[in-house]
Amino acid sequence: MSSNITYQYIKTNPDIHTYIKNADAAVAAQGYTEHSFAHVEKVALTVEMILKELNFPERQIELGMIAAYLHDIGNVINRVDHAQSGAVMAFRLLDNLNMPAEEICTIISAIGNHDENTAQPLNAVAAALIIADKTDVRRSRVRNASSTSYDIHDRVNYAVESSSLYFTNDKKSLVLELKLDTEISSVMEYFEIFMNRMLLCRRSAEYFGLEFQMKVNDSYVM
Repeated sequence: MSSNITYQYIKTNPDIHTYIKNADAAVAAQGYTEHSFAHVEKVALTVEMILKELNFPERQIELGMIAAYLHDIGNVINRVDHAQSGAVMAFRLLDNLNMPAEEICTIISAIGNHDENTAQPLNAVAAALIIADKTDVRRSRVRNASSTSYDIHDRVNYAVESSSLYFTNDKKSLVLELKLDTEISSVMEYFEIFMNRMLLCRRSAEYFGLEFQMKVNDSYVM
């Protein structure tokens, strides 16, 4: 059983818009990078790319995009355990929209398992969401206007001049390719911040029978 709740409907729902806006304001107040519409829409498009390339059914792709759009709303409560609180919030929102229980389960299990401290690639949507979320590293996510006061998270994100995630031609590997300004941050600093996330991406890629690779400044580092 499926419903007529679409990604486009979720994107235009004013209540969901309010939750995302306020969740991002909450993490901004704590000095975290951007977690607003630019982030969740990019994550949704990456989830779509991964699941489409792997020939998943259209409805499952749609559920993945919905999960991606909603995945950070728990930050409006607290950054701590935001994946779990976000899953509970998403359950209430989607249940009130009369989405079938099976579809809700897919979405909330993915949301509840996207944070690196507790994440597990339980299903295809969860695995795709983890990869899409953890590979969204880019300069435009840095809020701090003064480079002299960057912490290591700001510096590493700001050092990323470009990033792309793509399948190899044989579709046996997913590659995260970064162009990193090493005068701003070293490759070692990147791994100091993001090693757990990259290992989680590897586990999530393995769910699909894929290898996860990372290429920095034209050299494979993972």
